[in-house]
Amino acid sequence: MFAVIFRAKVAELGEEYNQTAERLRQLAIEKYGCTEFTSVAGTEEEIAISYWETDEQIKLWKNDAEHIASQELGKSNWYRWYKVQVAEIIREYESSE
Repeated sequence: MFAVIFRAKVAELGEEYNQTAERLRQLAIEKYGCTEFTSVAGTEEEIAISYWETDEQIKLWKNDAEHIASQELGKSNWYRWYKVQVAEIIREYESSE
């Protein structure tokens, strides 16, 4: 299992961002096999974590044409800076409700 951790300093997020983010989440899950996608955005920072079964799925997602176009919008409109980390999950713990 792998996790992609996206952190960004927000410049300006608006309706175009909201629609694009929702579309990209659906695309990641439905076309590329993302198993979970969680994101939290405040006024100054955004953090998103997505989970994947394989590194190959992540690479395919990274190279998707719609994703690349959205990354360019992110660089020019939505974020001051961003960082992406790919991590392999070695172990996982969970509490029950």
